[in-house]
Amino acid sequence: MADRTDYSALIAGNTVIIEMINSGDAGLPVLTQLLRVAQPALGAAGMAFVEFAPSGGRVIAATGAAEWTIGRPLPATDPATICLLAGPRVQCVRTEHLSSQLAVELAERGLRRMVVSRAEIGGHTVGSLHALYLAGDEEPSSEQRGVVAYLGSCIAHMYGDQSGLPVHGDGPVVAALADGLAVVDADAHVRLWNPAAARVTGRSSAEALNRPLPFPLPPSGQVLDHRLPDGRWLRITSGDLSGPGTLRVVTFRDISDQQRHDHERDLFVAVTSHELRTPVTVIKGYADTLTDHWESLSETDRRQAARVIGQRANELARLLDRLLSSSAEAWPGDAPPTPFDLGATLRTAVADLPTELRRRTSLEIPAELPRPLGHRQSLATVLTELVTNAGKYSPPGSPIEVSAGSDGQTVSLRVSDRGIGVRPEHVERAFDRFWQGDSGDRRQYPGTGLGLYLVRRIVEQQNGWVFLRPRTGGGTVAEVRLPRR
Repeated sequence: MADRTDYSALIAGNTVIIEMINSGDAGLPVLTQLLRVAQPALGAAGMAFVEFAPSGGRVIAATGAAEWTIGRPLPATDPATICLLAGPRVQCVRTEHLSSQLAVELAERGLRRMVVSRAEIGGHTVGSLHALYLAGDEEPSSEQRGVVAYLGSCIAHMYGDQSGLPVHGDGPVVAALADGLAVVDADAHVRLWNPAAARVTGRSSAEALNRPLPFPLPPSGQVLDHRLPDGRWLRITSGDLSGPGTLRVVTFRDISDQQRHDHERDLFVAVTSHELRTPVTVIKGYADTLTDHWESLSETDRRQAARVIGQRANELARLLDRLLSSSAEAWPGDAPPTPFDLGATLRTAVADLPTELRRRTSLEIPAELPRPLGHRQSLATVLTELVTNAGKYSPPGSPIEVSAGSDGQTVSLRVSDRGIGVRPEHVERAFDRFWQGDSGDRRQYPGTGLGLYLVRRIVEQQNGWVFLRPRTGGGTVAEVRLPRR
C-alpha cells in the first residue's frame, strides 16, 4: 500500500518542537506538542503516551480521538499492559483482540488498530507511544511503524535528560537507574545479577549467581512489597522474558524510606484526627449553647457568634473527615457502583458549599444528561473537594465554573477556575498524598495536601479517572470521567 506518512509535516513540526526546547520548554508541553505533530503526519486518528511507574501505567498525554484517555490508569495486571511490556518493542495490534476495559472502549469508539512502540532506556521501559487508527483505515505501513518507533526513542531520550519527565512522583527514570535486575530460570535460580542488584541486596554476583533468588518471586506482571530480615523493604516486579525458554526478568528496589515516610504520615493522620475531635465537639457544643440561650445576647451578637462558630466547626469537621478517609483502606466502600442522577447530585452539592464558594460557583448541566455508574454521596464529596481547591488557588471573588457532559462511553464533570494554574510537571504529583508543591506554595496556600489525593482515590474506585489540564485564558480545569450506565 502507499505510505501515508507526511514527512514534510513531521519535519516542520519537529522544527517547532526544537524551538520550544531552545526557549526553555520541557517535559509535558513538549511531549504533547510532539503528539500533535505526529498525529496528522502519521495519518492517525489519535495519539497517546503512557508513562509507566512501578505500580503500572497512566496516560499522561493524548491528542485527537484519544484525548479522552488523559489521566486513565493502566494497572500492571491489565492484559493490555502485559501485552505491551512482554511483546516486541514495536507492535501493530487490534484493540478488539485485547481483553482489557480500555481496549474495549477504544474499539467501541472505532479505534480498532494501534501501532505501539515502547520507550526504553537501557532496556528499561519508561512508557509506550500509541498511534491509533479508525476501523476503516488501511493497515499501517512499515514506514509508519518505523516513524512511531523513532518517536518512541525520542521520548525515551527526553526521559534520559530528566527535563520535566517523568511526571509521576515515583517515575520510571529513577527506577531505571537504581533498580536491581535479575534474570531467573524456571526454578528461580539466578542467571543474571546486575550491579544495582548487588547494591540493593548487599549480595555480590558471585554470591547470587546459580543460587535461588534471595526473596519471593511475584507472579508475572504483579508487584510485591517484601521485608528483608534486616528490616529493609523491597518492591519486586517480574515478567516473562520474550523468546524461547522459561526465563523471567525480575526488577527490585529499596523502598524502606518510602515505607517509613508512609508510616510517619499515617501516624500523623491518627494523632491529628484524635487531637481535632475535642475542639470540634467543644465548638459545636458552644454553638448549641448560644442557640439555647438566644435571648441573653443581642440579636447581632448572637447571630454573628453562631455563624462564625458554626463555620469554623464545619471546617474542622471536614478536615477530620479528610484525615480519616485518607487512612481508610477502602472508601467509599465495597458496594458496587449504581446509576445515579449526576445533575441532581451536583445541584445539591453546590447548594451545600460554604457561602463564599457558593456565591462564586456557577453550574451548567445539559437537560438530557445520561446517568453515570458510581456512588452518589462520594461524588458530592468529589465536587466539594474540587471546588474548594479551585477557590483556594484563585483570586477571591473570581468565578468557579462547574459543568457536566457526556460522550458515548463516559459522563464527565468539570470544575474550572481562573487561578494560578498548575505547572505541567505537577499535573500528576498534585494527586499524591500530602503533596503541596514547593515550600513557597505551602506558605501561601495552607492545607493538608489530601484533597486531590482523596478525589482520585474515590473516582478510581468507581472505575473512573480524573486529571488536570490548563484552562484556556488561565487557570485550571479538573475533569472527572465516570462510565455511563
